[in-house]
Amino acid sequence: MIELPQNKLFIGGEWEEGTGAEITSIFPADGSVNRVLCGASVADGERAIERALRAQADPAWRNLKPHERARFLYAIADGIEANAKRIAHIQSRDTGKTLRETGALAASAAGTFRYFGAVLETSDEVLTTQRGDALTMSVHEPLGLVAAITPWNSPIASDAQKVAPALAAGNAVLLKPASWSPLVALELARIVEAAGLPKGLFSVLPGSGREIGNLLVEHPDIAKVSFTGGTETGRALALKAAKKLMPVSLELGGKSPTIVFADADIEQALAGVLFGIFSSTGQSCIAGARLFVERPIYTKFVERLVAATRRLKVGHPFESDTQVAPLVHFEHRDNVAEHVRGAREEGAELLAGGSAPEGAEYEKGAYYLPTILARVDNSARICREEVFGPVLVILPFDDEADVIAQANDNDYGLACGIWTRDFPKSWRVGKAIHAGTVWVNTYKQFSISTPFGGEKASGMGREKGRDGIRAYMSQKSFYTDLSGAPHPWAAAAVHAS
Repeated sequence: MIELPQNKLFIGGEWEEGTGAEITSIFPADGSVNRVLCGASVADGERAIERALRAQADPAWRNLKPHERARFLYAIADGIEANAKRIAHIQSRDTGKTLRETGALAASAAGTFRYFGAVLETSDEVLTTQRGDALTMSVHEPLGLVAAITPWNSPIASDAQKVAPALAAGNAVLLKPASWSPLVALELARIVEAAGLPKGLFSVLPGSGREIGNLLVEHPDIAKVSFTGGTETGRALALKAAKKLMPVSLELGGKSPTIVFADADIEQALAGVLFGIFSSTGQSCIAGARLFVERPIYTKFVERLVAATRRLKVGHPFESDTQVAPLVHFEHRDNVAEHVRGAREEGAELLAGGSAPEGAEYEKGAYYLPTILARVDNSARICREEVFGPVLVILPFDDEADVIAQANDNDYGLACGIWTRDFPKSWRVGKAIHAGTVWVNTYKQFSISTPFGGEKASGMGREKGRDGIRAYMSQKSFYTDLSGAPHPWAAAAVHAS
């Protein structure tokens, strides 16, 4: 039996009981309680910030060479790999995700720390082109204190994508995980501590957005906030940051289009569409929630898709053959159901799902069937708003111009999937779609080496890639005179003296 993290927070390198509001972590498969703990209060957050300031300014950390900082990232990666099964179990208990998925997320987190360690080993500053009698160069320095605010849907991977580059850049990091999934971040803190990271450089502060979230955004000593979450919260955060002239990275919501052309490999497209929307129980910002199918194949494709959807295995997250696990929380399950109910009231046709599954094994869990809706206009609410659940809307299209217009007619711009055998067509359409990521004949594939982010209401800034470290640094320019002569503007006055 794997023991879950205890009810203490990691505040500036010390394990302490929080003094904020109570947080209850539940297992969505049956509603049982994982842990009850007190979250962080403003006083706890202030204490973490004070300790972080001292630790980040300490020459023992601040003056480390990049390859020396890399050793800490490698040690954290090793710790995650050594505890991968434990991390997977904790995250499944916290979020309801399948062990297969949480195991993959743990491996991804380890790879993220290792990647950014390697980037440190190979990162060079820039000697800029000389245009005068000075040697010119550009160097990068840590911002100082960074706040990372992460969502509940993929916590260990999201945590790593912010914490690893921020630490690599030489910052101190204050991590605020979502209240629905606080446990895996506390497990990460245990691993970071065991890796020997200097005390105070890392804190985990689960708590309310009103208290801890606002503190981290508004505090004058926080130099940057990296946030992943809902668009409305992101907009509010950006307004607060603007008052401080503080940089932010925002990875927000999505209503991503998936496009199936008549010339697509149908088997490949069917599998990709199913995976794109129903894996992770649809709880993914990049979920392919709007499916556009070219009219000549629309009827047959939809028939096969509906039949395949009904065959997906909805089950307990610990069962190896489960494909669709419970949603993260009963409150969220009810919110998804309300979206579907509203769509049907607007005239949507229900082709699959639309309710909780029946059976004794589902009665206590936050389950919801994979759902397909059709016969809706692209302007309907169900096509505009992010559901963040296993709900797919299908619409027909006539040609490239039609599908590009429909796909772009949305506030979001996070991702897009295109299914076709015609490469030039995929290139034309992919270039025309407003999205930060385009997948062709695949979906939800990621690489830590490839930047990720969104357009429009899906956010600003990019994570991942070699430049992911630079997002947590400030840039400084140096000019060093090579002429050895006084500046001509004052040369005569200097010579006369």
